[in-house]
Amino acid sequence: MQRPYLFPRKTLISPHERLSVGIWTGASPTQLLTPDHKEAGNRSFTSAAKYVFIVQKSYQESETGPESSIITKVKGITTSEHKVWDVEEYVKPPEGGSVFSIITRVEATHSQTQGTCPESIRVHNATCLSDADCVTGELDMLGNGLRTGRCVPYYQGPSKTCEVFGWCPVEDGASVSQFLGTMAPNFTILIKNSIHYPKFHFSKGNIADRTDGYLKRCTFHEASDLYCPIFKLGFIVEKAGESFAELAYKGGVIGVIINWDCDLDLPASECNPKYSFRRLDPKHVPASSGYNFRFAKYYKINGTTTRTLIKAYGIRIDVIVHGQAGKFSLIPTIINLATALTSVGVGSFLCDWILLTFMNKNKVYSHKKFDKITPASEPAPQASTPTDPKGLAQL
Repeated sequence: MQRPYLFPRKTLISPHERLSVGIWTGASPTQLLTPDHKEAGNRSFTSAAKYVFIVQKSYQESETGPESSIITKVKGITTSEHKVWDVEEYVKPPEGGSVFSIITRVEATHSQTQGTCPESIRVHNATCLSDADCVTGELDMLGNGLRTGRCVPYYQGPSKTCEVFGWCPVEDGASVSQFLGTMAPNFTILIKNSIHYPKFHFSKGNIADRTDGYLKRCTFHEASDLYCPIFKLGFIVEKAGESFAELAYKGGVIGVIINWDCDLDLPASECNPKYSFRRLDPKHVPASSGYNFRFAKYYKINGTTTRTLIKAYGIRIDVIVHGQAGKFSLIPTIINLATALTSVGVGSFLCDWILLTFMNKNKVYSHKKFDKITPASEPAPQASTPTDPKGLAQL
């Protein structure tokens, strides 16, 4: 006796397809799947598994943002007009942190003392024609001192500005420019970086574990000297795509980005730093491009406190560390695999298979899930069951 055909209740197919294709057939629930459906399910499962395990690595537990420490050290000397500059003078601050500046040009105002002098012509409302244009005791937050109420000749030219009491002469009146960038491209920068992923108890540094004086004779090379993090300043600027001469004159900010992406299912030797370099300040916006800052050196002459004001232009280096580590974990594997299978439509397939195979009441589920249709070649067991194609179409 030929077995009845079983079709999902929600499947819309023609009577001919119901009788000839035989998508679901057999007496027991475990025999309901034909090779075509099994092959389709295997293909979907394989695709989902590839996506989860190969593309997304969703079988891993991950951690982003490693704990990081950075120590930097700059070496080199350079010259300007009538002076030799060493590290103690052109590196600010000297502590060797993740952010530091290398001075490449200075505008120095020497021998400033507390007294009266003409205000800078660049200060708003500083120019005047007579004393009536200057208010005694007025203090401009963008100026250089307290106004005395007098209108005096400027340092050079026919202009006049209001007199102020403060550090004199003011910066614009007597500054001298010096360029330090002649030898600056050859400065070397040691960037010592150590990272730690606390979730996985994994730590690593970017310096080779060698005791043969390797660091004294090497410079960074991505292929041959990856674990020699000694970079020439000119190399960093070049990799950032900038002109060293222009950057040294106007100043700018360069980011040294260290990326630690680690697959901890592999040996520790496969977890290596990757370096990239780019300019961080908006050089195409004239109002905010460049980089400079001011500081002063104080001393006494004949008991009078005197200072040299320095406006420094330079290259600021920002060392930025980021990364991600991953390691196999059973929980995310199960969760993400189930999600992937559901997204490609295999979820219902697996649920049906589990319920029809392992459930104690699988026959009840099969009766609710499928329509049972008797082939037209056999008499119907019940008079109410139609045997002609029209009757089949109404099922």
